[in-house]
Amino acid sequence: MGVRPRTWIAIVAAVVLVCCVAGVAGVVGFLRWNEVDTRGDVEFVNRLAIPPLAPSHVDEQGRRVFDLHAAPGRHDFGAGPVATWGFDGDYLGPTLRATRGEEVVVNVHNGLPEETTVHWHGMHLPASMDGGPHTPIAPGATWSPQWRVDQPAATLWYHPHPHGRTAEHVYRGLAGLFLIDDPATSVDALPHRYGVDDIPVVVQDRNFDGDRLDFAPSLVGMGILGRTIVVNGTLAPYQEVTTERVRLRLLNGSNSRVYQFAFADHRSFALVGTDGGLLAAPVTTDRVLLSPGERAEIVVTVRPGERLVLRSDPPALGAPLGRLFGGADGFDVLELRAASSLEPSPALPDRLVEVPALAVDAATPTRTVRLGDSTINNKQMDMSRIDATLAPGAVEVWRVRNDDGKPHNLHIHGVSFQVRRLDGTAPPAHLSGWKDTVYVAPEREYELVVRFPTYADPMIPYMYHCHVLYHEDQGMMAQFLVLAPGQSATPMPAHHRHHHHG
Repeated sequence: MGVRPRTWIAIVAAVVLVCCVAGVAGVVGFLRWNEVDTRGDVEFVNRLAIPPLAPSHVDEQGRRVFDLHAAPGRHDFGAGPVATWGFDGDYLGPTLRATRGEEVVVNVHNGLPEETTVHWHGMHLPASMDGGPHTPIAPGATWSPQWRVDQPAATLWYHPHPHGRTAEHVYRGLAGLFLIDDPATSVDALPHRYGVDDIPVVVQDRNFDGDRLDFAPSLVGMGILGRTIVVNGTLAPYQEVTTERVRLRLLNGSNSRVYQFAFADHRSFALVGTDGGLLAAPVTTDRVLLSPGERAEIVVTVRPGERLVLRSDPPALGAPLGRLFGGADGFDVLELRAASSLEPSPALPDRLVEVPALAVDAATPTRTVRLGDSTINNKQMDMSRIDATLAPGAVEVWRVRNDDGKPHNLHIHGVSFQVRRLDGTAPPAHLSGWKDTVYVAPEREYELVVRFPTYADPMIPYMYHCHVLYHEDQGMMAQFLVLAPGQSATPMPAHHRHHHHG
């Protein structure tokens, strides 16, 4: 099946219009009208902000308790204050950290002028605690989800997920990391001192209009494509490095943009982890593609006294006219400044952790997921429609295709999945680990093995959707319920949803 006609019609109509008005030169200009390339032009003048580790305490029930307060603020990215939203501060939020086996509680207070939610992206937890659009928090209210952390060591994140408003809430600044520690699935030889040799790198693109964020969407149906990169809320950032090796926990925290991370001198580095945890073995590469919501943990070796620039080269989107969607854009992202003498770091082990393959046999059900213009399987999101029901812990094969000409990806709530095949063959090494979000290039088939949550709930569903947030808000989302034997679906009507006053 080809690219959706609607997409082609829009693109062709724009090209024809430009042809009529401006001729061939105009077409070339149209294809390049929004291109941006800052590689080699950024002066790294601001020290990288490291999000603080969120304070917590253990209560009398033995639960680790965090408090998060969402509120408006004014944040100086490095060129004057801008109106923003943040958790426990003006922009972004603290890094939550918990250990596998712990019971955690997060008291989320909404100090915003409208309802929001907080979704724990990549976390395995009950649907009622997942923070999707069915669990809004009213202004002035507090929501206190609690769950037992039970998954491998990983770099997860949290962000709002209000129905139809996710893009704006994230763009204003509401996001943060959630790190899971697990002695059984972490590796001591990897750099692991937070803020020293283990650095969070939340990469976002923003447009500014004087002293405010510019919310104007691109004209190509992708939402906002920002022309300025901020990392952890810092413009033109540098990070001082004092060790031979440094681990960067990369998060594509952007609304729409896809990045192809590499170093300016093309050096190779080790990819050691993806969304859901460490890989079985380090993968030596010189680039890593991350679509919105995806994470990668990389380890790079530096030399004393050098300055090394992490950048995003034009990403291989695999989309027709991909340059319209950011496929020709490049950015300098972060400068690493190595000290004149460096503390030795352990060598990377040849093996990291076991990544057992999810079992698939002839009886494993297969489901087709087709990503359209603003649809999944030709349907737009309906809060009252359940698109799939699964048994607790069920395993399915999902065949995912992008039938649209634009970049899309797929995020499934509450799970980690494995990429089994890409166009019928074994996936590349960088897709060999646990994922919860995957880039879906046009006209390619991604075969995922998905193990569904063990938590049954007949009322509150989990989501699956494109994590290009404009597409999600436009209806490119569906939902599934996990039902125990004997349970039947009784989804809560949207207007009766809890607003978590407290």
